[in-house]
Amino acid sequence: MKFSISSADLLRKIQLANGAIGSNTVVPILEDFLFVINGNTLTISATDLETSITTTVDVISDKNGAIAIPGKILFDTLKAIPEQPITVEVDENKNSIEITSSYGKYKLSGDNAEDFPTIPKPDGTESVSLSAHLLHEAIVKTTFATSNDELRLAMTGVYMDIDFTKITFVATDAHKLVKYSFSGIEGDVNTSFILPKKSLSLLRHALPDSGQVDISFNKSNAFFSFGDHSLVCRLIDAQYPNYNAVIPVDNPNVMTVTRTDFLNSLRRIAIYANKTTNQVILNIDDGSLTIEAQDLDFSNEATEQLTCEYKGTPVTIGFNAKFIIEMLNVLDTDEVIMELSTPNKAGILLPGESPEDEHLLMLVMPVMLSR
Repeated sequence: MKFSISSADLLRKIQLANGAIGSNTVVPILEDFLFVINGNTLTISATDLETSITTTVDVISDKNGAIAIPGKILFDTLKAIPEQPITVEVDENKNSIEITSSYGKYKLSGDNAEDFPTIPKPDGTESVSLSAHLLHEAIVKTTFATSNDELRLAMTGVYMDIDFTKITFVATDAHKLVKYSFSGIEGDVNTSFILPKKSLSLLRHALPDSGQVDISFNKSNAFFSFGDHSLVCRLIDAQYPNYNAVIPVDNPNVMTVTRTDFLNSLRRIAIYANKTTNQVILNIDDGSLTIEAQDLDFSNEATEQLTCEYKGTPVTIGFNAKFIIEMLNVLDTDEVIMELSTPNKAGILLPGESPEDEHLLMLVMPVMLSR
């Protein structure tokens, strides 16, 4: 089997698939790319058994065939070759590969394609279609709020709830929570499942700037298909917590503040916060927001004052600065709204404005006030 392709085209394709290759796999073939030639189409696959990425590219080929090629040496070789036509020749009997460029020849040993794990196929699935832009926004706005605690398996992923024409994405680690929903979706599907964070992070970087993404799913896997690419991920088999129960509904104190001013002030003040709690204290009154922090162990403290719009009674409340900074970083409106009730109840952060068919809510638990 022999095929020719631009080195740059092949590099772009394996860069996409490379994210699915595990870094410390105990099964050697999981470090490989699976190359399958059918006609003049090369299909490239990679998997860590949890997430699989497949992409296709046109080549000039002499016959059909398949080979598993070690990922790192191929990736490093292509990165080191300037853009030019290359020829890849495979001896399937010996599982050997020879790459020819204008600079010379590079020989490496591959593995039998039949030993490569089978990529799950859509079987007994339901499906919806989303714009790539909306899906990208959902991933960016939620994945940062997932938990890293494997004992809370459900919280390590993003909950996706499809309710006919409305889709909701939720992520929480019990300290912060993000709920992002949008409507106007065409479909007759009513289901929910939990998507792994790693798969969504890979998907985020692979998504195009425009176009549609077809999402299919069954009880075990979710399948994302767009352009020449597809990503398959194993769903997290766990019960997601009742997130609506922790969202306070009565928040009479409402502050509106410029997002960038709030964000930059928090970044400066957080430098002086206790490194264990990252606690900053917000003192909010009519037209004024005072942000302060102190670290008694080192006698460090800082205070800044911002202007804001405020309706409600004066409030003094403590938060983990890191959490609010993360939230403000993924918001993209000029102003943000913070809704509060009492110092021991969660605060709600909202964008200053949003499209009519989208709704984004971020919740952050308070840190007990310490002076």
